[in-house]
Amino acid sequence: MESYASFGPAGNPDAFYLAGHKASLEMPAWLQTQGLTAYEYQCSRGVNIKEETARNIGSEARLHGVKLSIHAPYYISLATNEPKIAENTLRHFMKALETAAWMGADRVVFHIGGPGKQARDTAIEVAKNAFLRVLEERERKGFAHINLAPETMGKQNQLGSVAEVLSFCKLAAHVIPAVDFGHLHAVTGGLYTKAAEYAAVFEQVSKELGAEIAGNLHIHFSKIEFTKAGEKKHWTFADSFGPPHAPLLAVCALKHFTPRIICESAGTQAKDAKDMQELYRSLLVQRDKDV
Repeated sequence: MESYASFGPAGNPDAFYLAGHKASLEMPAWLQTQGLTAYEYQCSRGVNIKEETARNIGSEARLHGVKLSIHAPYYISLATNEPKIAENTLRHFMKALETAAWMGADRVVFHIGGPGKQARDTAIEVAKNAFLRVLEERERKGFAHINLAPETMGKQNQLGSVAEVLSFCKLAAHVIPAVDFGHLHAVTGGLYTKAAEYAAVFEQVSKELGAEIAGNLHIHFSKIEFTKAGEKKHWTFADSFGPPHAPLLAVCALKHFTPRIICESAGTQAKDAKDMQELYRSLLVQRDKDV
């Protein structure tokens, strides 16, 4: 395992632009000034970055000690029965993996998609079969070393429960879970407020995929407003929504876990990531005093 958890933002926060910066190429250096060591580059609206830019971002990230991941397009729909959508889904995966290779990003986070009018179990099997094709193409194009990370989702009508995500991770090497605790809080109607609830997810991942993956989990975190249908809106740590981050960090510190935690707050994702990092490190100090 790594020595410490890594923290950073999803995309570029408001403070980055208010400081006069304009391009993602400047993010790694800016993150270093904030003391943050992770960055999830957003391709959620499509992979549109040029190779030269991607390689330059990767060089800057290595120079400034920032670990890179990429969020693949939201347009991915693995459970589709429409041939054109299936082909586009495969293309989105390959473009995201190619960009990750250019950048030196070690993982690509993606959404499995929705079931449409299919029964959920049927949709999962359709999605797995489509994902096997993605894995074959990943291998053929030389991207097998880049982790694909299915994400737990926050709406009732989306595929991506913890169990479903873990079942995808068992299909091949270099497929790891991306656990979004804000999404889990929303989809369960308000759970994940206690340390035991967070710990149970790590235990489930460890049981299914091994202690190494559980201890270095890829995590998304934000405060989320929800309805009966699940996720409604991302908020910030200054807002009154859940889930609370302190119990998660207490579990990580107590268990010596060293995850990569990507904050998805609305505009304050770097500040809130920094707040998480400071609490995590203070808990480590307290843990070591208590030993």
